[in-house]
Amino acid sequence: MRARRYLLLFFLIIFYIPVFAQRDSVGLQDLVGKYGKVAESYPIEKVYLHFDKPYYAVGDTVWFKAYLTYTLNMPSPYSKIIYVDVLNSSDGLVQSLTLPVKDGTSSGMIPLTKELFAQDNYHIKAYTKWMANFDADYFFNKTISVGNAIKPVNTLVDLKREIKNQIPEITANIAFTDQTGAPFGDKKISWVVTSGDEELAKGKGNIEKNGQLNVAFSNTKNADLTKAQLKITYEGADRQEQTKNISLSTIAGAVDVQFFPEGGNLLAGVATKIAIKAVQPNGLGIGFKASITDNSGTAVAVCESQHAGMGAFNLTPQPGKSYKAEVTLADGSHQSYDLPRPQMSGVNLNVNPVDTGRMLVVISADSSYIKKNQNKAFYIIGKAGQVICYAAQTTLTKASYSAYIPTSKFPTGVIQLTLLNSYGQPLSERLVFVKHNDQLSLSVAGDKPSYNNRSKVRLNVSAKNNALPTEGELSLTVIDEGKVKSNENAETTILSSLLLTSELKGHIEDPNYYFRPANKNAYSHLDALMLTQGYRRFTYREVIGNKLPQVFFLPEQGMDITGTLRNNTGMPIKGGSVTLQIPSKFYTTRTVTDAEGRFKFSNLVFTDSSQVVVSAKSNYNSKNLMVMVDPITYPNSGKSLSHADDVLNIDTMMTAYLQNSKKFINSSTTLQEVVIKAKAKPKLTDHTQFSALSGLSSIDARVISGEQLKGCNDVLTCLQTMAPGVTYDPQTQSFYVTRDYNQGKRVPMSIFAQGSPVDVNYLRGIRGDDIESVEVFLRDDLGLVNRTYQTNGVLSIYTKKAPQGTKISVQELQDLLPQPSVAKLSPKGYNVAKSFYSPKYLPGNKSFGADLRSTIYWNPRVQTDKATGKTFVEFYTADSPGNYKVVVEGTDNNGRLGRAVYRFKVQ
Repeated sequence: MRARRYLLLFFLIIFYIPVFAQRDSVGLQDLVGKYGKVAESYPIEKVYLHFDKPYYAVGDTVWFKAYLTYTLNMPSPYSKIIYVDVLNSSDGLVQSLTLPVKDGTSSGMIPLTKELFAQDNYHIKAYTKWMANFDADYFFNKTISVGNAIKPVNTLVDLKREIKNQIPEITANIAFTDQTGAPFGDKKISWVVTSGDEELAKGKGNIEKNGQLNVAFSNTKNADLTKAQLKITYEGADRQEQTKNISLSTIAGAVDVQFFPEGGNLLAGVATKIAIKAVQPNGLGIGFKASITDNSGTAVAVCESQHAGMGAFNLTPQPGKSYKAEVTLADGSHQSYDLPRPQMSGVNLNVNPVDTGRMLVVISADSSYIKKNQNKAFYIIGKAGQVICYAAQTTLTKASYSAYIPTSKFPTGVIQLTLLNSYGQPLSERLVFVKHNDQLSLSVAGDKPSYNNRSKVRLNVSAKNNALPTEGELSLTVIDEGKVKSNENAETTILSSLLLTSELKGHIEDPNYYFRPANKNAYSHLDALMLTQGYRRFTYREVIGNKLPQVFFLPEQGMDITGTLRNNTGMPIKGGSVTLQIPSKFYTTRTVTDAEGRFKFSNLVFTDSSQVVVSAKSNYNSKNLMVMVDPITYPNSGKSLSHADDVLNIDTMMTAYLQNSKKFINSSTTLQEVVIKAKAKPKLTDHTQFSALSGLSSIDARVISGEQLKGCNDVLTCLQTMAPGVTYDPQTQSFYVTRDYNQGKRVPMSIFAQGSPVDVNYLRGIRGDDIESVEVFLRDDLGLVNRTYQTNGVLSIYTKKAPQGTKISVQELQDLLPQPSVAKLSPKGYNVAKSFYSPKYLPGNKSFGADLRSTIYWNPRVQTDKATGKTFVEFYTADSPGNYKVVVEGTDNNGRLGRAVYRFKVQ
């Protein structure tokens, strides 16, 4: 078994001298044993989502399959629920999915309805509750661009940033065109630049007749523009007010140039490889040339970027010398940077991946360090994920040691090599990527060399492990490449995600570049990435010091509903009978409370929006009993980690796709004669209708519409990202005005529902579908609410009312009233994924309309036979001729990952 092979600890003593007993020292086996216990108690889960295509249009459906793994990418047995959050470019939560996991996989869909989605860059985050205990950097993150095919006006944006008199000057040049490509102009506009709830600049202008608009402003406040947006308001082609939001993240600041000595230390007199990484404000690398000189002006090295703004050079720093780098960037700008000052004493670890079969490990130290640490024990530990695959012990007696380590000791993936002293303190660290040709071998072949339109295709799929048939759990998509053009280097794949990006902190540009055989220099560029990218799981300092991570969420084996049964005096009821019902499923189950009156219903299965009834009516004197259901807590997935993959000009990037999407919409739309009857638009509820809130100013109100909250089953979580200028603190369970909270003024906001004050628990028990709107007030100029309730700011929720004249039954009226011994709730249930529709063109069957599909076929559950390793799928081609691209990805029970790409032609 592959897993068993690597779970064994390999102890290879490179240079062995008996270790003398030292006070407070820790033995190598003790250190490895301690780490093993931590790894066993805190297993690391990872999620990967395979999508049917890289981008979409409003009205499409996003199809995906989720893979949940743990140690060495084996299917995780721990969590049985995956959460998928969709955030817009402003980090507002648009939708949240809850998916059941079976055998480490799940599947889902996201309908891109026009009510919830607009043209924008959306950020997909996937995680389990168990993963939320650790660093959110390791959640699955992916950016998906969504275009709008029926948008009457298209734009092409060019952003520039210049420094004038030490003040950043921002210029936006925007070209407006109509649907025919002709200039759209001669329009008045207004614009505003905001970052969070702060207004940075505003103005007015005109779109010229040639469709050109120029907006310029000075960032006099030197504000962080990473999350800033330029909002342009103009009269559209339909004479309706239109807005264009432009992210300013790409010109948020200057290029960041950093220097990374290999092993982490730059030692005087010791030859060291130093990596350079140049990153633009949007998180993408930029090319450079660098000349390194010492403090006397003597040139000592040169360096040129090789890939994604990364490069490296060798330097032996001399005692008493300092060094600087003169860097010229690809955009022509020039800057001088000081290198880290060399340490006069220390030890360092260097690794040279000689080839894919072995690596050369070198330990270097200066004479003073050797003298101080003569005959003391040092350890080298190599681990893959949480598995220690290699451990060695040595002592220092000379300036340099070197030895070869076979890469066969490690699995494919990121390896962390650490040099530690005898106290278990890390001294130097190096990341290395080991690349074996040991992944799951997948292949796809069609039953014909080419096909006609609307003809049947049979694809034969096979999976092998070391040339032997194996049972594979796969997902397969087929797209029309004429409609869906893609950058294969930038693709997120099961290999790039689970082997690379899930192990590293920060944004990885073009992750699939390192896994494509066509890129001949990919392995050397991958080593440059290892020198410059951050990696942190559990550090050895934490292990030795018993500083273990704090756990807030346990792995979920299913949906649980818990609570307490109390009498009307508040005392818990022991041995009380509690019943749970899910009426829509005709499901009933019972349990008995424990000594503290606690009850728990485990591993429940219900879909989103299902009503759940918890009752204690079967108990004696039930009228005096209260069922108190615990609020279901959900982790906050936080904000997007990076906007580096955001597309500035979606219209241009998706031209072919949006043109096809527009044809599809036109071909599927049938106009019928309708009779329009005038109907007064009902007035929405607002604060002016409630005396307690009437002193608030309408000018200060920021409104969240009910449409924005549609589909949200956890309003508390949704408001944390949707409410502008508001921060939620989970420790105090209160909302705060962000600007005051950041300045240390921790006075909570008040929450009102229909004009009456409520606490935060109210938000846990209401669904987004029941909300008409939410008003957010960051100010209360008259102070009537703030002084009365000793708060700062107001959240006011208004629920939907039944249409006038609607009759209500006696039972419905009773349901509205609180009932003793009964609790009704609509918790967030599982989101059910429908089956992908694939048309069948059988002989004699008539079909109407053009078949303009871009995703020709999607199947999230393709399983190869255990004995033969084979299976097949069948589907029909669409109308358009051209090249079809097939992508199949997946894993087996031993954690081997596989991916294959196959193309065929439709004539």
